[in-house]
Amino acid sequence: MTGNTKTLSVEEKYELISRNLQEVLGEDKIKSILKHRDLKIYWGTATTGKPHVAYFVPMSKIGDFLRAGAEVTVLFADLHAYLDNMKAPWELLALRVQYYEHCIKAMLMSIGVPIEKLRFEKGTNYQLSKEYTLDVYKLSSLITEHDAKKAGAEVVKQVEHPLVSGLLYPGLQALDEEYLKVDAQFGGIDQRKIFTFAEKYLPQLGYQKRAHLMNPMVPGLTGAKMSSSEDESKIDLLDNPASVKQKLKKAFCEPGNIKNNGVLSFTKHVIFPLLQDGRKFVIPRKESNGGDISYETYEQLEEAFANETVHPGDLKAGVEVYINKLLEPIRQTFQNPKLQELSEKAYPSKKKAETDEILPHRLDIRVGKITQVSKHPNADSLYVSKVDLGDETPRTVVSGLVSFYSAEHLENRSVVVLCNLKPTKMRGIESEGMILCTSRDEPKQVEILIPPENSSPGDKLLFENYEDGEPDSVLNPKKKIWEKLQLDFKTSPDCIAQWKNSSLVSKSGGIVRSESMANCFIK
Repeated sequence: MTGNTKTLSVEEKYELISRNLQEVLGEDKIKSILKHRDLKIYWGTATTGKPHVAYFVPMSKIGDFLRAGAEVTVLFADLHAYLDNMKAPWELLALRVQYYEHCIKAMLMSIGVPIEKLRFEKGTNYQLSKEYTLDVYKLSSLITEHDAKKAGAEVVKQVEHPLVSGLLYPGLQALDEEYLKVDAQFGGIDQRKIFTFAEKYLPQLGYQKRAHLMNPMVPGLTGAKMSSSEDESKIDLLDNPASVKQKLKKAFCEPGNIKNNGVLSFTKHVIFPLLQDGRKFVIPRKESNGGDISYETYEQLEEAFANETVHPGDLKAGVEVYINKLLEPIRQTFQNPKLQELSEKAYPSKKKAETDEILPHRLDIRVGKITQVSKHPNADSLYVSKVDLGDETPRTVVSGLVSFYSAEHLENRSVVVLCNLKPTKMRGIESEGMILCTSRDEPKQVEILIPPENSSPGDKLLFENYEDGEPDSVLNPKKKIWEKLQLDFKTSPDCIAQWKNSSLVSKSGGIVRSESMANCFIK
């Protein structure tokens, strides 16, 4: 970090504070404060899943805030982590806070941010106090259920029957602004409803309205939001170079597409803001392909990619170099045996092969799209379909749907597929999945499950309250895992696909259902 903040004008400080943000609420308030003193800002992170490479986006902005002379508080929101659908078990909260603190410090040091200029705070240090608790009660007497649910819509896990804890979440985050004594809160644009909620309700408690600074949401490697719970979407801070290469190789990076491009967005929000002393973003290429190319600004790179002057493979190779430079100091830090022990305790590994616990998170269920259908050459009652499941190539799935659907009706249809059954030969053709349907024996009736609206091939489907587990790579047929889970897998009276009253949903909360068959088993 370089630069003497005393020589910066109000306009220069504001430019550093606001650059690359998607939105600022309270611009005039911020500039007014900067005329008299430096800004006080806080950024909070709920200590749930392991921090990943996308955390460099807020870290980069924290660097900007510090260059502008701001006082920055990093809040480890441990209580919020528990309240958000119990994403962090109570007994692991303290351990995960420690893990997050080591990760955040290592990341900031990796990008040259002096951590002595930062304040670190743990939510439960003050959120369990008499004063804070009384304010929570006061706030709950003002807020309607509608407003609380609306405020947390983009942040708190949305389910059909929400826990009261999730409704408390926005109010607690609003009160944090007062108890941390800051001028502004920083977060992603997905926090906007909570920010406007805070602006509305804090003054009703006699507290001042704060300003709010919002980063855009940076896509993950699959093109959607980067998620701690979706391994394919993220690069972990401790991933080795081989894993970084493999994940980038699979990353969505369509030629010329500058939207929903996580690889390109990473250069904009992390790599370019960290370049100093006139350095350029360098893409290594073989001499036979024209040699290395470099860019001074993100706008130049984006234009070149949009014009397809830069190939996705070349962009990925360039980003790979910079990611490994950022991660190497963190990897070195976590070579410490005590930190390795902390990591294992905070995030105990789930050895699926050694567990007898039969729960629905072990099922790998995804949205698929049938791209091709034909009759099985050796069985008149079977179809052989090619199904796009978000992999590099479609899977072959054999199904007994001939008596219920024409081939024309199935082609280009979206379906729900169980993807981790052991591949099985059906009359000579290997089937790599199962199209899930509701079924009734008397009279015989079958309906294909309908995926959530606006879902895409490859989207994972999860059971509410079982989102945190990882599916088995392949279900062991000897353990009869699918057969045991299937006994409680049926449609509700409203035709919603459920396992023991837990609905099958997309990550955005969309529901899987049958068209008309209620209270029927799903096979």
